Amino acid sequence: MWHRPHLLTALADLLYLAGFAALLAAAVVWGAPRWRLFPLTEVEVTHELQETRRSEIEEVLAPVLRGSFFTVDIEALRRSLESLPWVRRAELWRRWPSRVEVRIEEHRAAARWGEGDGQLVNTYGEVFPALLSREQQLPRLSGPAGSSGEVLRRYAEFAEMLGPTGRLPAQVLLSPRLAWLLRLDDGMLVELGREQSKAPIRTRLQRFVDYYPTVSNARFGRPAAVDMRYPNGFALRLPASAAHDVKGKK
Repeated sequence: MWHRPHLLTALADLLYLAGFAALLAAAVVWGAPRWRLFPLTEVEVTHELQETRRSEIEEVLAPVLRGSFFTVDIEALRRSLESLPWVRRAELWRRWPSRVEVRIEEHRAAARWGEGDGQLVNTYGEVFPALLSREQQLPRLSGPAGSSGEVLRRYAEFAEMLGPTGRLPAQVLLSPRLAWLLRLDDGMLVELGREQSKAPIRTRLQRFVDYYPTVSNARFGRPAAVDMRYPNGFALRLPASAAHDVKGKK
């Protein structure tokens, strides 16, 4: 062996590795009881929250806020915070000697989702389950599962195009057959139908905007619905009262 330097080098490396492992194990055994000398005394949220209450944070952290500054499970704390309705994302850092710093990104509600009041859409187009803490005039969006981002994008597009009419979409619906339906803030329905290469949705809605000033007949009033699914025209549906008047005067 003494005439084989490479074997001696390998043996020395192995002995060094074993010694390091022994020292590390000893440090762990020695230090573990002493880690209790570094208790975690504070969890600090670094900025003001709009929707998430302090009591909610305390409630979800209490079951997982165990251990010392060194042993507390940061990942478990993060998951607990992100289980709160209005928390979109949470980030946490250890701050010596006894504090955990928390940064929370809250959802910002952009619209209601679906028929009920238990789901909202945030500004990223993500659906999240929560209730509004105060009354807000938000549009109502709905569509097939996974379509919330597209419906929110279309809502913004439709709202911009409707600007010259002075109206806004109060509701945007994407049907299971991928047909678009708008309800304006004055209650009028606008049926746009499905996207088509020969008659795109934008083209049909622009035609509605162009003819909007003449859509409301001075004699019979504003129509209940406008069907824009035709390639080169549209159809009006009068309110029931106006339709009755028309029949009575024939």
